[in-house]
Amino acid sequence: MSIQGKHIVISGGGSGVGAELATQFAAAGGRVTILGRRLTALQEVADKTGATPLRCDVTDGAAVGAAIDKARDIHGPVAVAIANAGAAPSAPFHRITESEFQATLAVNLGGVFHLWQATLPDMKAADWGRLIAVASTAGLKGYAYVSPYCAAKHGVVGMTRALAQELGASGVTTNAICPGFIDTPLLQRSLSEIAAKTGKSTDDAARSLLAGNPQKRFVTTQEVAGAALWLCSDAAASMNGHAMTLSGGEI
Repeated sequence: MSIQGKHIVISGGGSGVGAELATQFAAAGGRVTILGRRLTALQEVADKTGATPLRCDVTDGAAVGAAIDKARDIHGPVAVAIANAGAAPSAPFHRITESEFQATLAVNLGGVFHLWQATLPDMKAADWGRLIAVASTAGLKGYAYVSPYCAAKHGVVGMTRALAQELGASGVTTNAICPGFIDTPLLQRSLSEIAAKTGKSTDDAARSLLAGNPQKRFVTTQEVAGAALWLCSDAAASMNGHAMTLSGGEI
């Protein structure tokens, strides 16, 4: 099955994994819409890929619905929705405020809910579709100092599995990709923050994050995007309700 001419919507499309998703899906012939809060960043990706950039805060369900309506007017019904937007603030559990906890859930879990709910009707009408979440190994295990992020990503995996049961006979599959630490600008900023807070070098900080990864390297954005592309192929037609790990053997 080819995605040639199909409408692909990607949230968090302005950098990192989202930018690479836009690159690979556009190269495969998809009509790509990228969503994000920073229009300048989205436009940079759009200039390189031909994707349509739309400013949208995924924590706002009405805003997501309006953006999908606009995207549908441009590219037609949505066939693939990739919920990639996320944030992972770090703090000891006892220092996390209620607002920080709720904000982390809103983007990492609520953002998936809003995008999938806005795009699912198109897929059900077509008897074919792909709901994909870029989750994390934090959806399958715990990590210290990011408890709200782990809670949100566990929620994404649970919602993925529930929808797979609900939509199994509809021609729509629902899967989560669960990478370990991904080599992105966000990771590099995190390493710098770890180094500043602990007195470690950035190299030592990187080694500490890689301690549980048998391959001793970070996951690449190309690997995540390639996995998403494969989930849209005929070869993955029976992949439904999976939490697909890209972690070098950590999980």
